[in-house]
Amino acid sequence: MIALQLLINGLIAGAIYALVATGFSLIYSVCKFVHFAHGATIAFSAYFLYFLFSILGLNFGFAVVLAIAFASLLGYGMNFFVYKQLRKRKASSVILLIASFALLIFFESLILLLFGADVKTIGFIKIAKGLEFFGAIITPLQIFIVAASFVLLGLLFLFMKKTKIGKAMRAVADNKEVAEVVGISSERIYDYVFIIGSAIAGIAAILVGLEQNLEPMMGTNLMIKGFSGAIIGGIGSVPGAILGAFLLGFAENFGIWFLPSGYKDAIAFIILFAFLLFRPQGILGIKKNE
Repeated sequence: MIALQLLINGLIAGAIYALVATGFSLIYSVCKFVHFAHGATIAFSAYFLYFLFSILGLNFGFAVVLAIAFASLLGYGMNFFVYKQLRKRKASSVILLIASFALLIFFESLILLLFGADVKTIGFIKIAKGLEFFGAIITPLQIFIVAASFVLLGLLFLFMKKTKIGKAMRAVADNKEVAEVVGISSERIYDYVFIIGSAIAGIAAILVGLEQNLEPMMGTNLMIKGFSGAIIGGIGSVPGAILGAFLLGFAENFGIWFLPSGYKDAIAFIILFAFLLFRPQGILGIKKNE
């Protein structure tokens, strides 16, 4: 059953894209600028896990916790040392966007300097025989990736809806000035958003690193997919970003049913351009009145 196999592949890809798009969209919705260096957080966290586990030989569970903490610290550091200083100087969203590109290039170059250009493998989970469902095959690791993604996305939803910090994030996202009037510090919320969004990126890095090889530019590719998913679903909407990411994963995998596999990235760009042209607010986004 080719269709079922493509459906499973699309679900796996969508789960990873959703984690990337969620952290990206969360930061955008609250901070109101495009944080492309989110991709660098993913790549650096994956390499940090490789360094801790494969080179230093630390316990894998402990290395995972440290990698997620590292991702949060890296995101917080970008906000504190770069974006916050630019906001103090009243920098526009365009300047913050350019700064995010600079950070992405800087950290990818740093990965290249520290770890070299050759492909790395974490190698914690050995290649296992896939489980067969009606002719389609999925590995235990892939099942874990999908399950972990859904659990994490569910926990994020509850956090945003039920906790005080989550409600404060939504308030700043809706109207920063009004939120500050009622005593919510937008700068403190920005810190929380970068810590949480980057922690999600760290988890995505671990899941990607377990299934795929690591290479210095992996963050850019994942960021493009996460950005595309966020645009498709509605960049200011976290649920929209999740929906868009899964749609992108399915579209890519079903697209190569008719086209060579090398066109997978082209399919993502075609869908992205179509939404930018005909529905720039995305599926769940709200059209702004000019």
